[in-house]
Amino acid sequence: MRIVRLSRSLLHQGPLILVNQAHAHQPEAPHPLTAINSHYPEILLERQAARLLSACITEIHGGGAIVPVSGWRSHAEQQRLWEDTLRTNGEAFTRRYVALPGCSEHETGLAIDLGKAAPEIDFIRPDFPYSGLCQTFRRAALRYGFIERYPREKERITGISHEPWHFRYVGAPHAQLMHENGLCLEEYTEFIRQKERRCALGNGSTAHIFCIPCTGEETVCELPGCCCQISGNNVNGFVVTAWEVGA
Repeated sequence: MRIVRLSRSLLHQGPLILVNQAHAHQPEAPHPLTAINSHYPEILLERQAARLLSACITEIHGGGAIVPVSGWRSHAEQQRLWEDTLRTNGEAFTRRYVALPGCSEHETGLAIDLGKAAPEIDFIRPDFPYSGLCQTFRRAALRYGFIERYPREKERITGISHEPWHFRYVGAPHAQLMHENGLCLEEYTEFIRQKERRCALGNGSTAHIFCIPCTGEETVCELPGCCCQISGNNVNGFVVTAWEVGA
């Protein structure tokens, strides 16, 4: 075991931060952003998320059929999108499909809107059906750490209408656990807080997942000696993912 000191600023960083109307994005440092690929240099994601998204699309041979529509947005860009959509489509439509500025996952660099390739693609609601290569992507995406962020029948919890095109990077063991338990990210944050969880991975190892409450400006905690990832949840604590090889 080892002792680790976690700054409160880390509460708002990492792949498991919950960003919604109740929990605004609070960036503490510039995101390491990169283009998904050379064909779409203007569409950026957090570096790890971009690499894994590209690898997933390559694996399913989806490069010509699946198009990235919108990745990272600055706060100013999200503000413009909100105002433009409000002016064009009205308040009811805007609140269903566009997050409030400061409360959008797109500002984290961890979210991507994807569309089925077509001559014209709706920027707000791109077509991404539950069939063909798009559905093949959904199944493969879990192994690469991506979830469909706003599923049907979770609208009351997420505050956003069903969006088949919107995917969020959370990390492979977490995407798998969320899928197996039918949880959206809001529910998963509480699911992990309740007790420690374990997730068997395809390579024979096990991910051991637990939450450490944030206790102030600095949280002192004890972590296992194995490889660990620490992510804030943007609510009340830090999620530790420890990999036990061969467990």
